Amino acid sequence: MTLSSSAQDLRTLSAQARQYKAAGQLDQALTLYRRAAEADPGNAVAAHNLAALLGDMTRFSEARHWAEQAVRLNREAPESLLVLARAQQGQGDFAKAEESFEQALAARPSFIEAHHDLAQLRWMLSGDARQASTAIDREMARDPENAALPELKAHILRSADCLEEAATAIERAATLAPEAPKLRIVQSEIAARQGKADAQLAFASQALQLDRSSHTAAKAVLEALLHCGRAQEAEDLAIRILQAHPGDQGIVALLTTAWRMRGDPRHETFCTQLGLVSSGMIETPSGWDDLPSYLDDLKAALLRRHPWKSHPLDQSLRHGSQTQEDLTQSSDPAIHALFVAIRPVIERHIAALGAGKDPVRMRSNGRFRLCPAWSVALSPGGFHVDHVHPQGWMSSAFYVDLPPAVERGREGWLAFGRPGIPTRPALEPFHYIRPQPGMLAIFPSYLWHGTEVFSGDAKRLTVAFDILPGI
Repeated sequence: MTLSSSAQDLRTLSAQARQYKAAGQLDQALTLYRRAAEADPGNAVAAHNLAALLGDMTRFSEARHWAEQAVRLNREAPESLLVLARAQQGQGDFAKAEESFEQALAARPSFIEAHHDLAQLRWMLSGDARQASTAIDREMARDPENAALPELKAHILRSADCLEEAATAIERAATLAPEAPKLRIVQSEIAARQGKADAQLAFASQALQLDRSSHTAAKAVLEALLHCGRAQEAEDLAIRILQAHPGDQGIVALLTTAWRMRGDPRHETFCTQLGLVSSGMIETPSGWDDLPSYLDDLKAALLRRHPWKSHPLDQSLRHGSQTQEDLTQSSDPAIHALFVAIRPVIERHIAALGAGKDPVRMRSNGRFRLCPAWSVALSPGGFHVDHVHPQGWMSSAFYVDLPPAVERGREGWLAFGRPGIPTRPALEPFHYIRPQPGMLAIFPSYLWHGTEVFSGDAKRLTVAFDILPGI
């Protein structure tokens, strides 16, 4: 396409790019968005679209270039300022990112996405929920009838484990928007963490009454039933949800939890059967003399990407930080080498699975592909809240550097089977992996997993990613 291309040609390119993006074919979408932006360098929308996709792909340097172009062409567009701020944050230019987030909010004071991202940036830099909520509080004072603002504040407070304050904020939001089922779901989640099973079920049931077709509301009721000890009802509901949403690994986790509570042998088939969980050591990557020297270089490369004081909002880790880029796309030699070194370990795991009736073996075709990867650096006292990966097939943890505390009891170990939601009775882990530097652990994405708290003064550094069946 040349610079003389018609506006219709550019619209066609953009429409095709959106279709590729919606289908998850990001490389194809990127090619078309780039052609559109380069064909018409004065088009702010084309520059914005390219910058936004590059940001989604964590290609922050290019994203910043095109976002700056979009902002130059249209300085009042809050969406482009948001994309620019995200790219600046991805590059570690936090002062500029804060400035761009604030400019986006100046252009549109009620811009919830910008409020969320600015709050998250300030939270990760400070670990202070009140500091993170400054812009939200300012806008709540200006626009006290906007339910989205106290909803977002509750989201931040809940992620910071400030449950009483979160409950107050979400109650305010629910008062302003009494017909919004998503607010009742948040209320049910907070009640669950407060140990209030009856209140949890009441809020979740209200959400489902407000929207009988809501998958999220049905899931909230399911979790509440498990908290109330009503395992048979929970099983029945989980099966109905899975009939409508068969790929949701989160619902599989809840169904297997109900089976475990009832003593159903299907729990063993899905969760404890031999071969579903494995661990293996990588070989020393090419270019390094031995595994310890490689892991030292990998540690250094990863720690440069951990400038944060606290975790992102709504993540499983506590007292630690998480990287913001897709590490599988990194050009750093040590990081790139990791994704070559782990492939034989994954291949051996898949080959050893064999046939079976569990969701892992039933989806296996002998091939695999990696989802975006991230790194977590836990500080002493840190841990992962027990959780699952709803969109995965198998999940993983690669151990880069470990504190001496892993030699004491089960500190810092990977635990399986303890639900990340309250149940009656409470359920304890049924399996542990003792981590070692250079080890890759692989397990079903629907299997509850978390990290035990560890003490001392050294960090625990890992890389994690989900695995999907190959195409």
